[in-house]
Amino acid sequence: MARDRGRPPVEPSLPGLHLRLRSELGRIDDQLRSLLSSMDRLQGLLDAVVAISREVELPAVLHRIVTTAMELVGARYGALGVLDASGDRLEQFISAGLSQRERDDLAEAGLPRGLGVLGHLIRHPEPLRVDDIPAHPSSTGFPPGHPCLRTLLGVAISVRGEIYGDLYLAERRDGQPFDQHDETVVVALAGAAAIAIENVRLFERVRVGAEQFQRLLLPVVPDLRPFAAAAIYRPAAEPSQLGGDWYDVIPLPHDVVAVVIGDVVGHDLEAAASMAATRNMLRALLFDLTSSPGAVLTQLDRTLAALTDAPVTTTTLARFEPEGTGRRLHWSTAGHVPPLLITDEGEVELLLAEPGLPLGVDPEQPRPDHSRLLPPAATLVFFTDGLVEHPAHPIDESLADLAKLVAASASLPLPDLVRALADHHPSDGHDDMAILAVRTPPAEPPPT
Repeated sequence: MARDRGRPPVEPSLPGLHLRLRSELGRIDDQLRSLLSSMDRLQGLLDAVVAISREVELPAVLHRIVTTAMELVGARYGALGVLDASGDRLEQFISAGLSQRERDDLAEAGLPRGLGVLGHLIRHPEPLRVDDIPAHPSSTGFPPGHPCLRTLLGVAISVRGEIYGDLYLAERRDGQPFDQHDETVVVALAGAAAIAIENVRLFERVRVGAEQFQRLLLPVVPDLRPFAAAAIYRPAAEPSQLGGDWYDVIPLPHDVVAVVIGDVVGHDLEAAASMAATRNMLRALLFDLTSSPGAVLTQLDRTLAALTDAPVTTTTLARFEPEGTGRRLHWSTAGHVPPLLITDEGEVELLLAEPGLPLGVDPEQPRPDHSRLLPPAATLVFFTDGLVEHPAHPIDESLADLAKLVAASASLPLPDLVRALADHHPSDGHDDMAILAVRTPPAEPPPT
């Protein structure tokens, strides 16, 4: 025993130490890979939330939710079923991952009715992971033409405490069933998706409210016979962006018709209020037929400067006055884009003339007047710069593009003409726009 005490401890063999070290390094490597994978998933989730939050239209938001969920968990197929008011059935079904052939094969099946495993999630809105769909007790099989699916991950989306719909993911691309990590990520995404859905619904309500308010400030185009007229207003793309664009058409004594198009600088309630005040003041001044359009705008500018804090405003005031058997156009412009003239033969001309300063810049500056004898059945198109402004294109190029569009649409009835211009404008669409078209009477037939 004494000799045993004097022996040195047995050192582990070098090969044994090497094996233990390799095992420990392998374990650390696995942990690092798992940590990196978790970080990647977290970053992917954050990127997905940002991408969803950028959308401002509900269909785009719902489609983005599906595609980002598929990317996060590597799913081959994805869908979002939106519930109807009863909460028992699907009223929308947004899918992704299907080939065109698969879509064609499923065309006759129509919208899923929320039965089978899909219905299970509707009735039981807890996260659902299924490794074998056909073996699930709620499974009712697939409709003809449907791809055969085996694995499923389903998560409910709740908005303001009510189930809005269910997010379905099927078939991981690596062939593995969905795991707890997948479920955690998709549950987190569903929470962010609920906020995005609620935001876009609020966005839509604000946008509709702003548009309705703006339209209440604009007049109904009166009966101008023997003239014809049509107008259209389109709001700005951003929510709460009340615009300062307006138009007006007023029949005056002695067979005179006055038209106004204008744009108050700004996109808020103040701009809308200033627009209403400017329009009302101008209406009162229009009945002074002894003053030229330029003199009327000068008087308006001085009145606004004396009585209000109205912001800078651009506008065009024009009067159609009888002359012989036709009409003469008298107009003055306060820094506004020029109108377009369309003849009965379809020729288009931009009425370029000295524009003058916008209202609110120098009320004492005299304003130029312009005059043009119009042919019978001539059409004048007045518009605001929201129809042509584009940050990537100079204004002259956009005006030329608008003239081409007008030429292509010249034969349309006036309501269809202004709608075509509003639908196919050369601007970037981020500003509100107003368009007013007036057509002079046709030539009178010679006496028999």
